[in-house]
Amino acid sequence: MGDAAQMQIATWNVNSVKSRLDLLLRWLDEARPDLVCLQEIKCLDEAFPTAAIEDAGYSVAVHGQKTYNGVALLSRFPLEDVTRGLPGDESDEQARYIEAVVSTPGGAVRVGGVYLPNGNPVDSPKYGYKLGFMERLRAHAAERLLLEEPFVLAGDFNVIPEARDARRPEAWVGDALYLPDTHAAWRRLLALGLTDALRASDDEGGVYTFWDYQAGAWQKDNGIRIDHLLLSPQAADRLLGVRIDRHVRSWERPSDHVPVVAELAV
Repeated sequence: MGDAAQMQIATWNVNSVKSRLDLLLRWLDEARPDLVCLQEIKCLDEAFPTAAIEDAGYSVAVHGQKTYNGVALLSRFPLEDVTRGLPGDESDEQARYIEAVVSTPGGAVRVGGVYLPNGNPVDSPKYGYKLGFMERLRAHAAERLLLEEPFVLAGDFNVIPEARDARRPEAWVGDALYLPDTHAAWRRLLALGLTDALRASDDEGGVYTFWDYQAGAWQKDNGIRIDHLLLSPQAADRLLGVRIDRHVRSWERPSDHVPVVAELAV
C-alpha cells in the first residue's frame, strides 16, 4: 500500500480472465489495489492464471466453473477463512460467491465477492433464481453483520439501483436489472445497515460502471451502474473515498465493466 493507513478494495467483472489477463496485469500494476474481487472469470480453478497474478504480488483464492460465471479474490495480504459458495441452496452449482478474511496491519476486514445473477429473461426461471439469490445474500449478510466487524460485499450485482444510475433508464423498464422486485430486494439488502460506498462519496448521476459492446454504448456514454461495494457500519466508518477507473474501458479488447475502487482507513 502506498499509505500504511489505507486499503484499496476493488471490484471488477473482468469478463474472462484468460482473455483479459494482459489488461488485468496492466491495471494491477497501474492501480496497485490491495484487494480485488473479480467476477466472470469463466474458468475452472485449475485454469486460473494463478502464477502470473502471484508474480504480480497477490495471493489468490478462486471459485470457478467451466465457461461461465466464476469469482476470485486477489490480495496483497493473507487470505484466511476462505469460503466458496453462498449458503442457503445446496443444489446451486453456479460459482457466484467467495468470501475471506483479509488480515492487514491495521486489523482484519471480511470481504465477500459476489456475481449476482442477471435474471433475464424475466419470464423464465432465471428471474426467480436471481430473486432467490438476492434473498440468500440478504440472509447471509445479516448473519455476517452480527459479527460487528468491517465487512465489504463487492461485485457485479446486476442491479441498477435508481434512474440516475442509467443514461437511459427508460430503456431498462421491464429488464431484470431494473424491475420493481429487483429494487425491492436491493432495498432489503441495504436496509440491513449496509452503505453503498459510491453513493456515500458521490451523489451525482451519470456515474457508470458498465457500457455494452453494442450500438456504440461506450462512445455515447450510454452506461449503467451495476458494480457496487456495500459496507457494514464498521467499514463505512473507515471509508475515505471511491473511484471508478473508467479509462480501462477504452483499452484494447476491454471488458464491458470497469473497476470500482473503495479506499478505507485501516
